Amino acid sequence: MIKDQVVIAGIGQTAFGKNLPDTELSLACQAISLALDDAGIEPKEVDGLASSVMELNREVDVARNIGLGEITFFSQISYGGGAACGTLLHAAMAVATGQARVAVAWRARKRSAKTSRPWAQMPERISNHWQWSRPFGLLRPVDEVAMLTRRYMHEYGANRDHLANVALAFRKHANRNPAATMYEKSLTREEYMGARWISEPLCLFDNCLETDGALAVVLVSAERARDLPNPPVFVHAGAQGLPPQHQTMTNYFNDNPLNGPSWTAARQLWRDADFGPNDLDVAQIYDAFSPLIPLSLEGYGICERGEGAEFTNNGALEWPNGRLPTNTSGGSMSEAYVHGFNLILEGVRQLRGTSNSQVEDAETCLVTSGEGVPTSALLLRR
Repeated sequence: MIKDQVVIAGIGQTAFGKNLPDTELSLACQAISLALDDAGIEPKEVDGLASSVMELNREVDVARNIGLGEITFFSQISYGGGAACGTLLHAAMAVATGQARVAVAWRARKRSAKTSRPWAQMPERISNHWQWSRPFGLLRPVDEVAMLTRRYMHEYGANRDHLANVALAFRKHANRNPAATMYEKSLTREEYMGARWISEPLCLFDNCLETDGALAVVLVSAERARDLPNPPVFVHAGAQGLPPQHQTMTNYFNDNPLNGPSWTAARQLWRDADFGPNDLDVAQIYDAFSPLIPLSLEGYGICERGEGAEFTNNGALEWPNGRLPTNTSGGSMSEAYVHGFNLILEGVRQLRGTSNSQVEDAETCLVTSGEGVPTSALLLRR
């Protein structure tokens, strides 16, 4: 186990936006350099790298441009939104096992370009597993999630007010975060209800933001962290999850399509932890689409099956008085969508005590990656 052997020593992120002039490589190098500065560590000390594989941010290019040292460990994680926590987990395992002394995990994305989205490419629409969904009208991830949402509404009585609870909570958090795309853009329930459909029952405000940007974290041993400038944030536990007979995004072949990869990851995650779901002070839950929040609340054991929608009532996700303040930087729906990597950085800020929506005396944080795809999750502690 990696329990508390490794800490996040530095974090860095670029500005978020659409059509930023920088290349993905440039964005990656900027975020990593900022994270190293934050950690007080020289680039030449880095010997471990972990990233996602959807783009061409190859390790050799990043290492050469930043001036990193000899790399003795490198790893890439696939599946887009399911990868963020997995990249950090692999980097942490490298440090814990001695494969690396200073590891960097990062995500860079030129997401706003339409050509960067697989579902916008005609050949990609009908190849691989997509041949079973794209020709029949499920052209985008939002269409697939809309199908799962309809099933959830039918089974458990969830409605659009529950989805609005999610969107409104995260927008309020973003309104306190100057780095968020939706920093000064408020949202009312009336505006939510009147928004145009994207894929019914999901409207405009149920969707994440297509964002350019990059984020990075630096990991070192707990012993090394004693000499570094920032309060250490411990990687307490981590897990990946891929259930039997999984079908990406749709779960067509599962006995229950609503039991996504989070259920598999959660069993591993809590097995290795010294605390449980009821002990969480704050959560950063993957929110490419609003219904993924109630599904993940259930998958990670924060509430029982079918109770996730009702859990969102009465400001439960909101700072400062909610039962479980969630996505306190605004998340993917109101801060930025860089495949959920920004959720990791906000978890670190909460445990450092530097968030713009700071949970008082926060000591434990759950961070999750995408529900519906092979996924990953982390437990961080102060």
